[in-house]
Amino acid sequence: MSSAARFDWRTTAAVVVVAVSVVVGMVLYSNGHDPKPKRPSHGPVSTSQGMARLVFAVWGNDAEVAAYRKIVADYNETSKVVDVHVEAWPDAASMLADIRSGEVIPDLYLLPRDDLAETMEAKRNRPVLDLLDARGIAFGDEFQRGAISAFSADDTLQCMPYSTSPMVIYYNTDLVNFERMAARDLPVPPEDKEYWTLDMFRAAATFASRPRKGTKGVYIEPSLTGIAPFVYAGGGKLFDDDRDPTSLALADGDASDAIGKTLEVLRDPTITLSNKELQSESPLARFKDGKLGMIAGYRDLTPELRSAQGLHFDVMPMPELDDDATIGELNGVCVAEGPQERVEQSADFLVDLLSDDAVATLAETGYVQPTKIDVSFSDAFLQPDQQPANARGFVDATRSIVLPPLIQVWPQLESAVDPDIERLFTQPRIDDLDAELSAIDEKSQPVLKPEEPSDGPSGSATP
Repeated sequence: MSSAARFDWRTTAAVVVVAVSVVVGMVLYSNGHDPKPKRPSHGPVSTSQGMARLVFAVWGNDAEVAAYRKIVADYNETSKVVDVHVEAWPDAASMLADIRSGEVIPDLYLLPRDDLAETMEAKRNRPVLDLLDARGIAFGDEFQRGAISAFSADDTLQCMPYSTSPMVIYYNTDLVNFERMAARDLPVPPEDKEYWTLDMFRAAATFASRPRKGTKGVYIEPSLTGIAPFVYAGGGKLFDDDRDPTSLALADGDASDAIGKTLEVLRDPTITLSNKELQSESPLARFKDGKLGMIAGYRDLTPELRSAQGLHFDVMPMPELDDDATIGELNGVCVAEGPQERVEQSADFLVDLLSDDAVATLAETGYVQPTKIDVSFSDAFLQPDQQPANARGFVDATRSIVLPPLIQVWPQLESAVDPDIERLFTQPRIDDLDAELSAIDEKSQPVLKPEEPSDGPSGSATP
């Protein structure tokens, strides 16, 4: 990173400071230190070869980060204008914390869809629709339409969707054996495993619960996220408004009915984990140990389950009530706001990042489900020689993803309502479900639509 200093030629002390700084920098470089690049502004940053240096901020595990580094290395080999540098974090939260604080100012960065509203509010991104359209990206033909919609706001595409993973059901094929269930005249999904009903789901959970072997049938997280697919599948809505929500809508008719039917399954102590069992071992650990029949998860869980010795598993979509529905984890790539030249250079790299080869490199890690349609149907993602056999189910389920509104207060909302939702799963009796759900809706309202303080006669806020 080059810098220029302005000094008075008569002030020899300043010369000494500059000289010492140069020496220290040379020592750090010679010792192999690679401190996190910081740009206090979006001014030009050049490499030693005179090429502009772009910073690409990502998060992920070692395999994902290695894939991003390979993509960038391949790009840098042929680029004559810019040199892209990867900055990596273990998770999105820590990356975004450093971006917000100015610890790092990237030119491009990964972004969870849940953080898009806050990013737009802070004006940290440049919309990419015109940039990519000018470079010939075929949005409607090459990428999932739902993902494009997910990252669109204010009548434009804010960031480019890159990965889309629906919530699905992972199941242990030794504990949930559909052929043996069918032989006992139990309800089972069709052979292609494209769907199943709540009755089939409950039958599978019951079949997997074997007291003598210490196995239970199913675990669904007792949270707003955990119940959302069931609410949507029952024809209900999570919020009172899809654009500007002021309250949860769990007490509304369809949502309440869906939750009631779901709780009949998930509150059954013979097929779900007790509090004592949850305290002794996590649901994921139990699943990996072969002691739990089913668990909900996203694509990034697949490699971890593959590494569990002796575990045989597959995937199914979330169960249907009135319709098929699920939720998803969607991540995009944003171009940071800045000088037009750097924005254009970032857009050029983004086009390369969207190429089949680049997307396949990331999909091959097993953790990432690409938004690019052709790659999601390729062996790079489906990996037919590995579990799960029904990997196509991930791709099919993307069509059923229901997008929640773009709000900035997800963490606060979950903190406010999740304890009450958890009690619905665990308290011995529910005397009035509608009253319980109405109370949860009311708790959401101060979070979603906080009251603005009014000014008193003196101009100060009234208590």
